[in-house]
Amino acid sequence: MVSVGRHKNITLLTYSEVESVSGVVGDFKIQVRKKARYLDESLCTGCGTCVEKCPWKKIPDKFEYGLGNRPAIYFHFAQAVPKLPVIDTEHCAYFINKKCKACEKFCPTGAINFEQEDEIIEINAGVIILATGFKDFDPAKSPQYGYGTLDNVISGREFERLINTGGPTSGEVLTVAGSKPKRIAVIHCVGSRGDQNEYCSRVCCMYSLKLAHLVRDVLGAEVLELYRDMRTFGKGYEAFYEKVRSEEVEFIRYEKDVQINEQENGLLVETVDVYTGEAIKEKVDMVILSTGMEPQADQQQVASIFGVSLSPDGFFLEKHPKLAPVETVTDGVFLAGACQSPKDIPDAVAQGSAAAASALSLMDSGWVTLDPFTAYIDETACSGCKICIGTCPFGAVEVLSENGRDVSYINEILCKGCGTCVAACPAGAARQTGFTNEQITAEIEGILLSAFQKEAVV
Repeated sequence: MVSVGRHKNITLLTYSEVESVSGVVGDFKIQVRKKARYLDESLCTGCGTCVEKCPWKKIPDKFEYGLGNRPAIYFHFAQAVPKLPVIDTEHCAYFINKKCKACEKFCPTGAINFEQEDEIIEINAGVIILATGFKDFDPAKSPQYGYGTLDNVISGREFERLINTGGPTSGEVLTVAGSKPKRIAVIHCVGSRGDQNEYCSRVCCMYSLKLAHLVRDVLGAEVLELYRDMRTFGKGYEAFYEKVRSEEVEFIRYEKDVQINEQENGLLVETVDVYTGEAIKEKVDMVILSTGMEPQADQQQVASIFGVSLSPDGFFLEKHPKLAPVETVTDGVFLAGACQSPKDIPDAVAQGSAAAASALSLMDSGWVTLDPFTAYIDETACSGCKICIGTCPFGAVEVLSENGRDVSYINEILCKGCGTCVAACPAGAARQTGFTNEQITAEIEGILLSAFQKEAVV
């Protein structure tokens, strides 16, 4: 991230959101809302004095998954680039009752600016690469695991923060009672391959094995791995699986969902062994849930802004799963990483390189290949009803005024030849190249004539 932040040809717009996208490949016009941090970025040195002096320090930290607290002015995380804090206006005393201003008082460079407002930035771009990532499945949606209701049932991400020496507990993992866990269960496929999501998230098996390795190496506790199928498919993954097995980790393959209940001085994990069909009951001190990947909460909104489609599972849909895995139906918009489907780091890096190469190839060529079967409007028949505008999924239709009347116009660069406007037009003014009524009628007549001639020969 530091290398990216220092690159002369890269401009980072952090703490920002895309508001709108218009235009076509080679000439995209993008509006970005740069949210107010309430400080002057040119003056701030990232020294952290304001963070240290802020008296309001009991706000749950999202980066720590609520396991730690932060002040009202804070860095999003320790390695953030650029290293600039932001004021949380919902919890800052100044924005609530116009008091405090401790950060402004102690800032050595006078960078704090409580009057700062959001800024709208307009960008012209030739191509766009979407790399919006994923979000963790919320295990509270599956009540059988007891997440959020039972003590000592945590997600894999939360355990990662607990065992990290830079985390909220400085690497010390304790139960709610304050004791070190002696037996820990790791549950695979939480939110994947089930009622919530039918797909495999691909990364869960490997990071579950990593958690087991960390538990054995750091805590020395017993580990139970409850899995549906062990999918260690990548380079070196099977070797790591064998390494974890040699560390005296117990593996239990289950068939149905796992049920977790509270028991005296611990938790009771219940399931059915897939090999024997027998019920299994294991008492543990802590349960770690290996949660799967899901599309971002605003995936539908982002898809609408950038003119891309969604697959049935909610991820961005590529143009072709094999021949164009990083392209979308919108020319000039590419996909990279887990926003397209669940994938691990090596696959995400490879797809990012492919998307960058495809974008560079398109820009370097200076031209694009269009679909030959685009729609067009017969201006003499168009009544200007604008029905086609509402039906076009690609935003390719606009209305122009000609000779005092409104006439629809189709941008053939944006049009993908789906034919929706052709079917919806009540006046028959919207037509599709290669599929006019006369052409289709001629094709039918040719087929019938050919069949008739064959019969006559027989």
